[in-house]
Amino acid sequence: DSAWSAEGIPNIWGTVPDVTEMQAEGGAAGAVHGALQAGGLTTTFTASQGLLLMIPNMYKIAGELSPAVFHVSARSLAAQALSIFGDHSDVTAARATGFAMLASNSVQQSQDMALIAQAATLRSRVPFLHFFDGFRSSHEISKIERLDEDDLRALIDDDTIAQHRARALSPDHPVLRGTAQNPDVFFQGREAVNSFYDKTPEIVQDVMDQFAKQVGRAYHLFDYTGAPDAEKVIVLMASGAETAEETAKVLAQAGEKVGVVSIHLYRPFSTQHLMKALPTTVKVIAALDRTKEPGAGGEPLYLDMVNAVKEGFELGIAPFDSLPKIVGGRFGLSSKEFTPAMVKGVYDELGKDQPKNHFTVGIIDDVTHTSLEWDPSFEILGDNVVQAMFYGLGADGTVSANKNSIKIIGEETENHAQGYFQYDSKKSGAVTVSHLRFGPDPIRAPYLIAENEANFLACHQFNFLEKFDMLKFARPKGIFLLNSIYGPDEIWDHLPAKVQKTLIEKDLQFYIIDGYDVAEKTQMGQRINTIMQTCFFAISGILPKDQAIDEIKKSIKKTYGKRGDAVIKQNYAAVDSAIENMYKVEVPDKVTSTIDMMPPVPAEAPDYVRDVLGKIIDRRGDDVLVSEMPVDGTFPTATT
Repeated sequence: DSAWSAEGIPNIWGTVPDVTEMQAEGGAAGAVHGALQAGGLTTTFTASQGLLLMIPNMYKIAGELSPAVFHVSARSLAAQALSIFGDHSDVTAARATGFAMLASNSVQQSQDMALIAQAATLRSRVPFLHFFDGFRSSHEISKIERLDEDDLRALIDDDTIAQHRARALSPDHPVLRGTAQNPDVFFQGREAVNSFYDKTPEIVQDVMDQFAKQVGRAYHLFDYTGAPDAEKVIVLMASGAETAEETAKVLAQAGEKVGVVSIHLYRPFSTQHLMKALPTTVKVIAALDRTKEPGAGGEPLYLDMVNAVKEGFELGIAPFDSLPKIVGGRFGLSSKEFTPAMVKGVYDELGKDQPKNHFTVGIIDDVTHTSLEWDPSFEILGDNVVQAMFYGLGADGTVSANKNSIKIIGEETENHAQGYFQYDSKKSGAVTVSHLRFGPDPIRAPYLIAENEANFLACHQFNFLEKFDMLKFARPKGIFLLNSIYGPDEIWDHLPAKVQKTLIEKDLQFYIIDGYDVAEKTQMGQRINTIMQTCFFAISGILPKDQAIDEIKKSIKKTYGKRGDAVIKQNYAAVDSAIENMYKVEVPDKVTSTIDMMPPVPAEAPDYVRDVLGKIIDRRGDDVLVSEMPVDGTFPTATT
């Protein structure tokens, strides 16, 4: 937004929006409130603790029925520890403000729902909080269909803007607003808004229908996916719904009676629309929350579902003859993985006579035994999806090269492309793992590439081989590319025994290149990214080799054109030299190495450092048990 404003790109009314950075989020929300009262069309973007600081102003904005949209990349709130990653702790903390809440499940939907929310808030006068998962959606790169100005114009009604402007505080038509009220009238004043909230669900659905006519993508307040005669249904919001929907499709095709209700309009919660979305055959429902409310009788969505199903049944608007069983579960806190295997684990649990309530999925809880079991080998992506992983060092160019690869494949071919980058919070100088997927159909997989799933695996830093067991991610018969200072005749003797063993057992195709040597000879300094990118295209077979090289050179010209011909020529030379200096290594049939993997911490380290922190350092933090974590976030010192 600020980039567009700086470039002077006008909005649909031909004006360039002002972007103002305030000192803190409380000030930003105050500025939004003031601007709305002056009749301005105003928005803000926030997350996590920042959203909490906006809550006092949000009560006022909603209480005064001012149309606005706050866009939130939903993230964890600091509790036992701070986390910058994604879940719904922040948005569920804002439920009581009176804001409507609209959830997006993907990168495409984040754009679509932003427009739907803006059109709906102007028509309903109820302010909207539009949210999507922090990191999992906000930091994913994905090929989408962009809305154009005609789409925006078709949905935004100028009359509603005129009405908003007419309500502005102005000396030309003075009114009194922002009063204090006593016990005699405050309650009545609070209830006076009911009809606005009652109308909002229908308004949102009308806007969604109008959007479908204009753009061709249809949404509903509650979207159902799965078997028409499903008995087991999962209900959830945001990116987890993408995963659940794709899994339900695969299971339903195999004859399982399963389905998913994906919630878009979470507030106001429309029991009527929910009842229309649920299949008549449903026997058991799992409401999955991406947040935890310690001490509550259940998490927010679970309690909403229990209430809505009971009320719908009593009002006679429920599609079922007997009340389904409802259980609640927690998943995906702080961007914890939520995979098709876990979704299947939830469905398996729902098939039991007494499914567990208040469960967790994705962790091992050996203290209060809330966790479900699941089979991690279950996967749903077809063979037509290429999955590639790249291990790089923060600031070595691996991530930017991969972003370029996604653009090349996404823009220059019919393929869809998705990229997600696992950064260490230490940023520059720490490990980055890039997860790329390419395929002929839209890729709806908001989760990382798991063990035995990567068709292509690249290690851009040789010393990582001794530190991390990365080859566990390679698919049998897949490709492994290594940036190595050792040539094809000597490389085998420098590999750790574990690496040799996996190369043999998984029958991997093994390629090497000395990226730093090529970079030096082509005056690229330490920048190996273009070289490694060329090798990826040359051996992955996603594009024909000549076409791939042509596209890489085009993207080099586009990226480095401003820096002059010399820089472009250096990069071109690096591309050409990459292929000449890459070798396929014949993998011997037995392990000969005596090199061991480096332990993450010394053997003489204290037990806790060795058993728990060592696991985390070794990138195996997902295996840490609940019992191994401090209850209040207190750790021994000198263990950062």
